[in-house]
Amino acid sequence: MSPRRSYDQYCSAARALDAVGDRWTLLIVRELLAGPRRYTDLHADLPGVSTDVLASRLKDMERDGLVTRRRLPPPGAAHVYELTDRGRALLPVLQALGEWGAPLLAERRPTDAVRAHWFALPLLRSLAGLGDGVVQVHLDEGTFHVRLGTGTGPVYGEGPAPEAPDARLTLGPGACAALARGDLNLLTAVREGHVEATGEGPLAKALRHS
Repeated sequence: MSPRRSYDQYCSAARALDAVGDRWTLLIVRELLAGPRRYTDLHADLPGVSTDVLASRLKDMERDGLVTRRRLPPPGAAHVYELTDRGRALLPVLQALGEWGAPLLAERRPTDAVRAHWFALPLLRSLAGLGDGVVQVHLDEGTFHVRLGTGTGPVYGEGPAPEAPDARLTLGPGACAALARGDLNLLTAVREGHVEATGEGPLAKALRHS
């Protein structure tokens, strides 16, 4: 295991960057906020990372108490990585970083990769204050779901929700990009027909009538 690199500064921001400032570390956290992931799944959803760098980052994150590694029981019999409580505490850090970076999302570049669930973090911010529940989201790139009001465990997941969602959102590419940049308010987008919100639960009604 490589020795820890440090800024050697008695400052909380510097110490935080000692732990999470390396390239790819926070994006690994982003992926693991969806719950336990296999190494191959992480590699598939982090296009551009080499296998050596990913393995090194995961070892560093284990050492720093951000992730743990465990073996699934049969018939899975695969190792998965998952966030510790300290790792999950980085959620508001990633949300704040995403909000700061939103104006940088101009036109999508030809070289830009995209995954549907990467929209989960800005959407969680847009849904804050509307109530608790599960929202299933359909984009051109795929489907994912987010969990509002959860204190522990995954805050989002790939694919349809395993249980009946409290609301469903359908977004076209234009609305999705505008919401991610902060150019469009979610409730305004629903009211003006840029986003379709369906469902009969309190959360769906809040989306349509707030």
